[in-house]
Amino acid sequence: MVIADGIEISGEFKEAFDIMEGTRRHLYVTGRAGTGKSTLLSLFKEKTKKNAVFLAPTGVAAVNVGGATLHSFFRFPPEVLTDVKIKRLFDKKELFSSLDTLVIDEVSMVRADLMQAVDISLRKNRQKDVPFGGVQLILFGDLYQIPPVIADSQVRGYLEDVYGGVHFFCAPAIGEADLAVIELTKVYRQEDPHFLEILDAVRRGSYTDCHLAAINSRVGICPPEGEAVITLAARNSTVSRINLEMLKKLPGKARVYVAEVEGQFDEKSYPTDKELYLKEGAQVMLLTNAPQRLWVNGTLAVVEKLSASSAEVSFGGVTCAVEPAVWEKVEYYYDREEKKIKSKVTGTFRQLPLKLAWAVTIHKSQGQTFDRAVIDLQGGAFEYGQLYVALSRCRSLEGVYLKSPVRPSDIRVDPRVLEFEKTKIS
Repeated sequence: MVIADGIEISGEFKEAFDIMEGTRRHLYVTGRAGTGKSTLLSLFKEKTKKNAVFLAPTGVAAVNVGGATLHSFFRFPPEVLTDVKIKRLFDKKELFSSLDTLVIDEVSMVRADLMQAVDISLRKNRQKDVPFGGVQLILFGDLYQIPPVIADSQVRGYLEDVYGGVHFFCAPAIGEADLAVIELTKVYRQEDPHFLEILDAVRRGSYTDCHLAAINSRVGICPPEGEAVITLAARNSTVSRINLEMLKKLPGKARVYVAEVEGQFDEKSYPTDKELYLKEGAQVMLLTNAPQRLWVNGTLAVVEKLSASSAEVSFGGVTCAVEPAVWEKVEYYYDREEKKIKSKVTGTFRQLPLKLAWAVTIHKSQGQTFDRAVIDLQGGAFEYGQLYVALSRCRSLEGVYLKSPVRPSDIRVDPRVLEFEKTKIS
């Protein structure tokens, strides 16, 4: 039985779903890039009969999962979280008391203090002094990919001192919760066993000279002319420069499409530019899944024609009209009549589901799949998992084009993640 994106219900999927829907066990669903974590989450959201809420650490991730951010749901202040800053939310009493399951996507980006705050808030608001107030916790993510973003060295030092690390699993509440872990192992994005071996070696930092040589065999090779190829760069400045330079090279004046924003939709959650500049001939990425799957989120295309409110794009020999799409910000509430937790729209963002895509940051490429990608690590990888995320976006090693050789220092793996996996995944 196929459920989505060509993914069938495997034994791993069934085991995870049965725990999520048929028990109250706390669960962490992980797995390499392309193993169907997002598909499984969507399946559970569609099928569950539980009173569940779906949250994420960032605004963009929350919009993508059709839920809310952790901070907005729990009304946490935007700072380091301690017990005294976590209040009872009396106007949400019914919502909290009826809550069965809390799902958190992209959990690798959740800091230890934020996870501990979730536990404290649920205990306070449900008046139950047990892990997470007796609510079932379901986590999705891959610790080998994007870690928590912590720019302030003092905040990092605080988390290290208080929790012994920055990751969600460093929160004492996780240790108390008896968290079950299911690792999805079937990769759907790549099929070549050799490339999968290389990716796994980079992911865990267990690479050999042969693995490194195979990756670096892609240095200096140019993508085929006329084929859509995207550059994955480590730094925002590189991405902005490439996209601006390429847009300027195209003839004519750029056409600007201004998004319609209504209600509560903060700028950090915008899925694309509020003012989107396009020209005919521009390389773009589609940001939605089309009916009949004409395209999917992440498909690369070329703009063929622009009109006042729409665009015509081509990819793979197909030309399609693209109309504006609407993204929603939601808020959860308790419906007394139906005795269910529901969501209501509190803000919308209406814009063409496109963004310039000659280049994108490695961070923002997470979750995407590309046939061909130029990886620009000039200056070196500066974050754990950065190289793995970049390489694992590609379907094959032949689709990888390196600007410069990968160095051993670019393969960065957090030793605490390795230790956590060793203790939780057999």
